[in-house]
Amino acid sequence: MGRIGVYPGTFDPVTLGHMDIIRRGAKLVDQLVIGVTTNPSKSPMFTVEERLAMVQREVDSIGGNISVVSFDLLLMDFAEREHASVIIRGLRAVADFEYEYQMAGMNQQLNDRIETAFLMADVSLQPIASKLVKEIALYGGNISRFVPPAVEIEVKARVEQIGRKGS
Repeated sequence: MGRIGVYPGTFDPVTLGHMDIIRRGAKLVDQLVIGVTTNPSKSPMFTVEERLAMVQREVDSIGGNISVVSFDLLLMDFAEREHASVIIRGLRAVADFEYEYQMAGMNQQLNDRIETAFLMADVSLQPIASKLVKEIALYGGNISRFVPPAVEIEVKARVEQIGRKGS
């Protein structure tokens, strides 16, 4: 079967930073499963189905050993379901590291057969966060440097649907 890795996230929306981690993470495993999930502490701009389609479209251009699925269970249960031996996580800054380090420790307590591998974001992509991309878009700012072109169109269309702030 080979080494399977999972890269979980909300991907609301998928950013150039996510795509960088996906491209690089896919090189480390025989099969990369991108897990699109919900996060109860976040209010999504896009539905799970919309995010699945968005991520799938963007990874289709990469080709190869990548699949995209949704999940709504503990990360370690998802990783086990997918027969993964590694969880791939992206790090942008020290604040990310503290949270991710704690989460990796908890995950290890739940299942010590699955490792967590951290990939540092490309320096030019480090400041990108989906939350900030949405905020910039909601205030009419330019997000083209942060997301793939098709995602920019989808975000702008959604902002038009929900109404721009500050206007």
